[in-house]
Amino acid sequence: MSKFLRTGFIAIALTFVLSVLTVSETSAQRTSEALKRMDAHFKALKSLKADVKMEKYNKQVTETDVYTGAIKYVPKSVNGKMYIRIDWEKPVEERMAVVGNEYLIYRVKQQQVYAGKTSGAKNNANASNALAFMSMSRKELADNFTYRDLGTETVAGGTQTIHLELTPKTAANYKMAHLWVDSNGMPVMIRIVENNDDTMTLLLSNLKKNEKLDGRDFTIDYPKSIKPIR
Repeated sequence: MSKFLRTGFIAIALTFVLSVLTVSETSAQRTSEALKRMDAHFKALKSLKADVKMEKYNKQVTETDVYTGAIKYVPKSVNGKMYIRIDWEKPVEERMAVVGNEYLIYRVKQQQVYAGKTSGAKNNANASNALAFMSMSRKELADNFTYRDLGTETVAGGTQTIHLELTPKTAANYKMAHLWVDSNGMPVMIRIVENNDDTMTLLLSNLKKNEKLDGRDFTIDYPKSIKPIR
């Protein structure tokens, strides 16, 4: 092999190695910046109101159910409990509240109420798993998850985000989570991948942050004649 060819191959190899290192460094820097912004956002967020769209994909039957509604949220950093209320309007009217690890769901058309612990929920109360990521500090994320940067992406509505993949370090009731984090450190889209590969994706829009909310905002009224199913 001529000296010229050997030199050419060496140059190509060096270029490839340097490009890989540059991409890896850029990815690490981007991940670090996203986590830094999330931590700052976590510390500054006192409440949130937003429109919400949820897509639940069932892998076994390859079907996706789509729900739309509005959400109210107070992170656990405020008083030790996380408060969530979601008022689903489509495809059916449904009211859901999560306070700490307790949930209550009122299905208006069926006139049914369900209540229990979020750890045992097999319904829309699992949305709390997704929203819990907005209540985690950078240290909590690092302690509980390994993460991978999947690059920059634009989510529905045109918001530019960094896409992070998080895998629990210990056994959990889901195998993986995906976060799409905007420039303010807000996870505007969150996907939970269940252990059976079903997925639930929440997309938040029309965000209103740090407006006053109190306990009444998370109280669901329903006819007292209905006995909750636990």
